[in-house]
Amino acid sequence: MEYLVMLPGPTNVPKRVMNAMLSPVINHRSDDFRVLYKKIVEKTQKVFQTKSDIILLTTSGTGAVEASVVNLIKKGDKAVIPVNGEFGTRLADLIDSWGGQAIRINAPFGENPPYEKIEDAFDQHKDIKALYAVYNETSTGTTIRYMDKLGELCARKGAFFIADAVSILGGDELPVDRWNIDICVTASQKALAAPPGVSPISVGPRAKKYMQENPPPTQYLNLKRYFKYYEEHYETPFTPALPLYYAFNEALDIVLEEGMDARIRRHRICADAFYTGLSAMGLTPFAKQNARSNVIIAVNYLPGMDDKKFRGILSEEFRVLVAGGFGDLKGKVFRVGSMGEVSRYHVMRTLSSISSTMNMIGVKANPEATSAALEKLKDLA
Repeated sequence: MEYLVMLPGPTNVPKRVMNAMLSPVINHRSDDFRVLYKKIVEKTQKVFQTKSDIILLTTSGTGAVEASVVNLIKKGDKAVIPVNGEFGTRLADLIDSWGGQAIRINAPFGENPPYEKIEDAFDQHKDIKALYAVYNETSTGTTIRYMDKLGELCARKGAFFIADAVSILGGDELPVDRWNIDICVTASQKALAAPPGVSPISVGPRAKKYMQENPPPTQYLNLKRYFKYYEEHYETPFTPALPLYYAFNEALDIVLEEGMDARIRRHRICADAFYTGLSAMGLTPFAKQNARSNVIIAVNYLPGMDDKKFRGILSEEFRVLVAGGFGDLKGKVFRVGSMGEVSRYHVMRTLSSISSTMNMIGVKANPEATSAALEKLKDLA
């Protein structure tokens, strides 16, 4: 039996996406490639809901996040960033290590800082260049629910607004242009349900102009080069991972065939079913209710639930993969990725496997939990 990959990424990849990688290798300086690349860019714009430039980096999501920093932040530049988990911490550290000054707006893990604290930071510092926000904090299963207000704030203050949407784009609402996002980064292996290795970035006109006039002292992540090659040739400046481009192209087709509204609704219904089913088993969500993610469900362990044993049995006996916790949360929570292809089948198989595993390790699970989740799924097509 194949693994059911219910991780916060990489996630399950449809067969037609995997099969697309069997397409023959082509010359990345050919008309065939130019047609492919242009199609991918246009489809990515639709998924991002933007008219801005799109760059496809052949990197992990971290590579795209790093590109958003090294192309925008210069020595001494101030950047505000909410920090409430591992990836917000990493991004703030990256800004500092690159020579910028990260103004951290801290919140307890599982919560978002109040919007007013971010607004206060702009009042206290008149020379803020950018606001970076990890829209979905993968480590804690929290989502910022005031991204639209952050976009409005940056527009008023003349600051750049950068969204790290690595683990959420394609699974929840993210209208890049309407929310005034200057730079948005994501990755292929999360809610877009493609293999790892492609990380798209949208760059708005103002940010593009700045990057072209102030290129960074880097080569591979120098976005000015990508703009130039696309505008002049519909090419990438360096050799891309062609099989991954074919796969990503097919994954985008699946997203657009379903439609963004329907896709977001499906993710919300599946998340609701997960929260309902897990709660019925006696497991409590780690994130506060007003900050809970629809794509990553983080759950507190009950007393007597050993992380290694629980996830080991779940993997070995039931072929279901979930993730453990990071850092201080190691051994305290487990995380379920409810993203990409997620459907009634994924939810019910995962919940029934978790329930059985709990019983096997001596932690009694409510047998009615799966019925409660199934009720939530009745509206799925």
